[in-house]
Amino acid sequence: MSYQFITSAKLPTRHGEFDIHIFENDEGQEHVMLTVGLPVVDQHMTDSSPSQTDATRAEKTIPLIRIHSECLTGDAFSSLKCDCGPQLNTAMQAIQETGCGAILYLRQEGRGIGLTNKIRAYALQDQGHDTLDANLMLGLPADARIYDMCGPMLAHIGVDVVRLITNNPDKVAYLTEHGINVVERVPLLVGVNDMNAEYLATKRDRMGHLLDKDFNTALHLNK
Repeated sequence: MSYQFITSAKLPTRHGEFDIHIFENDEGQEHVMLTVGLPVVDQHMTDSSPSQTDATRAEKTIPLIRIHSECLTGDAFSSLKCDCGPQLNTAMQAIQETGCGAILYLRQEGRGIGLTNKIRAYALQDQGHDTLDANLMLGLPADARIYDMCGPMLAHIGVDVVRLITNNPDKVAYLTEHGINVVERVPLLVGVNDMNAEYLATKRDRMGHLLDKDFNTALHLNK
């Protein structure tokens, strides 16, 4: 699967101003990147051309990166069943405060199973099944997300060294395997409530996410 940069613009938000970049794959699926303090690399520059990005990279702050998969219910509707909305907003705020970073917003709703199947899984969760078993009961993978688009998106801004905001070791492993140097994993625990505590415990105990046993010692980037 190949990914192509389509267009970009300024995006003012309540957290501050971002540059928004749109990418598209061969099937027409769109992905979004929000950036602060990361100019686009000249894709037409030849190997023999001097690179201002390479020359100044050592002097720049290592960017703070968040890979965030789309969650309509959490990101847009403020659902309490997950922590996605608070994670997204906290990451946006942290990147603004750092002054150098990006949100890779990937259009793979419901850990890659799509919105309709996600709501079907919610219905099973309403009956007492956890987030992993609900997917499996529908004949779907526990996590169908892919991260193939991350390399081309980061290459667009000349980033190959990152501080990654995540609790998911799979994201660290994927970036590392594809030539991105993850110099720091920045834990993120926000938005915990009575409605999603069991969901987070399932991600910790059955899906390998790196969460504190009591959900109280991970780094809070913003309260």
